[in-house]
Amino acid sequence: MTERADYDSPWKEIIEQFFPEFMIFFFSSIHAAIDWQRPYEFLDNELQKVVRDSQTGRRRVDKLVRVWRLNGQEAWIIIHIEIQGQREDRFPQRMFEYHSRLFNHYGRPLVSLALLTDNQTHWRPEHFGYELWGCRLRLDFPTQKLLDYGQNWAALEADSNPFAVVTMAHLQAQATSPNSANRRDAKFRLARRLYERGYTRQMILDLFRFIDWVLALTPARESEFEVALIAYEKEHSMQYITSIERRGREVGFQEGIEQGLEQGLEQGLEQGLEQGQALGRLAAMREGIVELLAMRFAVVPQEIVARLETIVDPAGLRQLLRLAATIDSLTAFEQALTDFA
Repeated sequence: MTERADYDSPWKEIIEQFFPEFMIFFFSSIHAAIDWQRPYEFLDNELQKVVRDSQTGRRRVDKLVRVWRLNGQEAWIIIHIEIQGQREDRFPQRMFEYHSRLFNHYGRPLVSLALLTDNQTHWRPEHFGYELWGCRLRLDFPTQKLLDYGQNWAALEADSNPFAVVTMAHLQAQATSPNSANRRDAKFRLARRLYERGYTRQMILDLFRFIDWVLALTPARESEFEVALIAYEKEHSMQYITSIERRGREVGFQEGIEQGLEQGLEQGLEQGLEQGQALGRLAAMREGIVELLAMRFAVVPQEIVARLETIVDPAGLRQLLRLAATIDSLTAFEQALTDFA
């Protein structure tokens, strides 16, 4: 299994799920000036519409959010999340381009923020500008460097803000490899911390989704991690993560199904199949079939579940998963399952 170098998707999701917590963790002074009693709104379509022709190369997690200030005025915030392993000299100019394009298009004041998640300690862009013959232009933008938070690990561990966990997970991903026992142990400690913090069940699942994505393990290390986590959950009677939402099922099948419904069913299912196959979990594949049938037809007869339990051929289960996504009825699926050799 290769390490995921692209963390765009988990960062995008986690910011949308915990935006107020993101702001207070990284930009507390701005958080204090926002009226959180009024709803905020992500305007990513607006951002892409205005700046899409300036985007080249790799994708980035750039967010545009409409908030309300305590004085009753509306404000827009551009959040630039740089996720890369090396400096980009053009980054300050891109900050300026985004800012100026949006200002020119909408004619409203904007705030540009940058969170740098790269591993280059001394790269800290904070402004862009130039001066020529008495003409001066300059954009200063608040910047936070994720590496700085790793200098006080004890403070991160003591902080109940969800982005303390997010930050630790990302920093551990930069410092370890998928086959590392250190990464396995770090992943377990972070998962355990979700329970210890007293988060709600949904918060635990949302945060673990991020942890699981960035701290990807090889199949052998993943199995070791699961054994330890299952034992911990049973001991504390809180089996949230290793329930049906566990990554082998959630990412391998549920997300694959959701992506399939949105972007093309076959492609999404193939992604789910590949991940399930990589984990080598026949049980997860069977459960994925049952979940998909339940999603489409509500109730799945126990006879079908029992018949699936007897099938140990991964290729056959892959065939049945595709069939579950396309077949017209449970009756037809049950007949196909009966005929399955």
